[in-house]
Amino acid sequence: MKDINWKAELIDFLKTLLVSFIIIFVITRFVARPVKVNQNSMYPTVLDQSVGITNIFSVSVLHDINRFDIVVIKMEDGKNLFKRVIGLPGETLSYVDDVLYIDGEPVDEPFINQEYKSEEINKLGLFTNDVKEITLANDEVYCLGDNRPFSKDSRDYGPFKESQITGKGIFIIYPFNRMGSVD
Repeated sequence: MKDINWKAELIDFLKTLLVSFIIIFVITRFVARPVKVNQNSMYPTVLDQSVGITNIFSVSVLHDINRFDIVVIKMEDGKNLFKRVIGLPGETLSYVDDVLYIDGEPVDEPFINQEYKSEEINKLGLFTNDVKEITLANDEVYCLGDNRPFSKDSRDYGPFKESQITGKGIFIIYPFNRMGSVD
């Protein structure tokens, strides 16, 4: 039986640990980051307490943000908001009678769960409160939650700076029955 060289084993273990930490750091700093949803503003698209991974490479390196993308917004207090991009830099938008207008043209929102929207309209009379016309600056986006009657979003905070967006899309890991990409 061969004697174990504990010093060599410990050094090998520490090297493996260091390489693992470096890989994890690079991935979570430049590629993808784990996130937890602590709000109902994206219901029924994303459930409260969902855990997933968000793409930070598209935002930090490619600056690839498009209309209707789900994004992670970093607030000043350090909390993350999960919202959907509705208006892009330089656009003028408004909502009138549950219809989105971009630069004066009506725009369909195919991601909205129509069954849920109908239920809320029956209870509340409308789904999305009217939004007065607003023109976004060249570094601003207008973001709303999919759960319009109960979401705190650009209607409350105003437009968000593009620099506040730290992730795009979510791959849900938990709950397991909803595992998959959401965008």
